[in-house]
This record gives sequence, C-alpha cells and structure tokens, in this order.
Amino acid sequence: MAGHSHWANIARKKSLIDAKRGKLWSKLAKAIIVAAKHGGADPDANLRLRYAIDAAKAVSMPKDNIQRAIRTGTGELKGGNLEESIYEGYAAGGVAVLCEILTDNKNRTAPEIRKIFEMCDGKLGATGCVAYLFQRKGVVRVAQGAVTEERLVELTLDAGADDVKLAGDRWEITCEPAAITGVLDALRAAGLEPEPGGIVRLPTTTVSVDDVDVARKVLALLERLDDHDDVQSVAANFSIPDEALAQLG
Repeated sequence: MAGHSHWANIARKKSLIDAKRGKLWSKLAKAIIVAAKHGGADPDANLRLRYAIDAAKAVSMPKDNIQRAIRTGTGELKGGNLEESIYEGYAAGGVAVLCEILTDNKNRTAPEIRKIFEMCDGKLGATGCVAYLFQRKGVVRVAQGAVTEERLVELTLDAGADDVKLAGDRWEITCEPAAITGVLDALRAAGLEPEPGGIVRLPTTTVSVDDVDVARKVLALLERLDDHDDVQSVAANFSIPDEALAQLG
C-alpha cells in the first residue's frame, strides 16, 4: 500500500477523534483564517477558503466558529497573524517527510518540530531537501460501496481527473489542483457524496519500508507531527509491503 494512502486512512480515523475534542477545529480555523486573509471572504471567489470551509463543515465545526475565523482572516477581528511555512526532513529508513505549517511564532514551532523528528529517529532538514519529491495534487475520496470503479472513471475523467484507485475503503480520485472543483461538481451532479476535497502533496517516488520496527517509527513520527497544533498536513514518501502491514495491525 502506498504510504500516503496508508497514512490517509490513519489520519481520517484520527481526525474523527480529534474532532470530538475540538482539536481539529483549531487547525481548521487556522486554515480558514489564512485562506480568507489571502483571498478574501467569499468562498465562491476563493477556492482555498471554500475547501477549508467544506472540511470544517465535514467535522461539524459550528457556523459561528467558521464565520469568526473568516472575520479574523479579513482583519475584522484580531488574531490573524499566522505565517505559512514548510518544514522538511527525514524519518527512519530515509523516508522523506514534508509538513505544512501555520504558526504565529516560528521561534517556538521550529524547535518543537525538530524535537519530534529526533524522538522518532528522524532528522529535520534544510529547506528544499525533500520538497522536490512531492507534487501538489487535488484529491477527492468517495466511499467504495457508493459507486463502481467503472462508473467513477466515466464520471471523473471528463471532469479532469488523472487517476482513480482504491485506497482502503475509499475510492481516491487525483487531479490537477485547478480541476478539483470540476471533479467535485461532477460527482455531486451524479448524486454521489464525496468527502471534502483538498490539495495535498503526493510523492513522485516511494521508499519501501520492509522492517516493521522502522515502519512503526515512521508512523509514530507522522502521528506526532499531526498532533502538533501548528501542523496543517503531513506528507511522506513511504510504502509498506503487505507482510509488514499485517504485522502492524
């Protein structure tokens, strides 16, 4: 299984737990703030904001919280001083890791991220050390039982999809970032209910992690990074063979 797909399945289950305790709402609020700050308060004219709002609604974030975040981003309320940055490094086994960060204090965030890497036998690297191994893609997911692969391909290829494949219990549709709205609209027009789409970083090559202990360290690093309040997303270029995956449980 491709690393990003395996991690996506873990992250999706984890987000349900995080949403229950409100932790995910805080991260999504930051995403909304920055989207509104850079593109304005109208989600119809600001696709980044639209995706952030869709993601927030998907985990039942209250409307008042969403509106407050938008107003913070546009400067109507205080607290929108967030900086975007990308942190890059290596996990155990030479796996490349890339984190997208939103923080109001880089001097605090950088050493905290470095410590997380070190705790899991990884190493934070210099800017650009692994970014070239990833490409930005739009990703949309649909429940496996909702539609056949043949029908899904028929619906989405004309809308701009590059690929359709099974990832766990979800169909995963990838496309160029500019095509994601068309793909979502095509699915909804066909009566399907896709998960909120988003722009992610997918690896162009992968590192096979055959050793179970190394695989555990890689996954532990990703989970610790994802738990950090300033980390918006985590991408890694690993794959885990079925034999090792079975031992992980």
